[in-house]
Amino acid sequence: MVDLEDFLTRRGEKLLRSGRDKRLDSDHSITIRGNRWYDHAAENGGGAIDFVQMFYHTSFPEAVTMLLGGEQGQVYQRAQNKEPELSKPFTLPKAHTDMRRVYAYLTKTRCLDKDIVSAFVKAKMLYEDAKYHNAVFVGYDTDGVARHAHKRGTYTRGEPYKGNVEGGDPRYSFHWIGQRDTVYVFEAPIDMLSFITMCPDHWQEHSYVSLCGVAEHALMQLLSDAPQINQVILCLDNDEAGLKAEKRIKQHLEERGYGKVFPLLPYQKDWNEDLKAMTKPPPELIEKNQMTM
Repeated sequence: MVDLEDFLTRRGEKLLRSGRDKRLDSDHSITIRGNRWYDHAAENGGGAIDFVQMFYHTSFPEAVTMLLGGEQGQVYQRAQNKEPELSKPFTLPKAHTDMRRVYAYLTKTRCLDKDIVSAFVKAKMLYEDAKYHNAVFVGYDTDGVARHAHKRGTYTRGEPYKGNVEGGDPRYSFHWIGQRDTVYVFEAPIDMLSFITMCPDHWQEHSYVSLCGVAEHALMQLLSDAPQINQVILCLDNDEAGLKAEKRIKQHLEERGYGKVFPLLPYQKDWNEDLKAMTKPPPELIEKNQMTM
């Protein structure tokens, strides 16, 4: 059994940490663990041979040849045999006594508006965990029960941690439901808050949802819970994975009778990059100003 993470890394694919899994940078809906993969958007998965056939559009013999090293004769790392893991009950991480690190990270590093951050803190939808000082974005069901949580690391050096708390229900990821007929859809909680920071007028009246990836489970649940919504604005990332997800979700919604589905792309890769570009001068401008002082 070839370790898919090792195989993909050697072939130049970028993998992102997502809890105990790795997520494909080129398609955020696909996660990898050992020799197994799962497509959260298509709701299917399998082993290494299935993945190579699907991802590289190969036949079965071609996939086997690739995994065995092909003409290059590479020997890929074998996946370790593991006992089946029991699913853990969903439990929110313990909260820290204050939120200094999260506020500093979100308002200074990510340039989010402090009042908007505070609104979600007050709603108990955002807090700092005690053990790692992650920002924790909480999603609730219609009864006000926490059902999902996404963690984002606040350390600014190296690759920041991000992942969902185990046992959570992806249908209830971080979201806000207002009274108006429009919902804005994002990949990540910070992008959602970045958009609200840039468009703050009467923001509480609209609805927003973070998919915490590109699978549409949370959007479909929100549409079920908020029947007044008839317009969907897809604000996904401006990259290959986001554009691919936008087309898939738009088709999925139109098949279910939603006629008002529109894309709204950020200028940069995502909405937080747009926000930072608006609020932070580029490095070359800073250097120029320092030289003239």
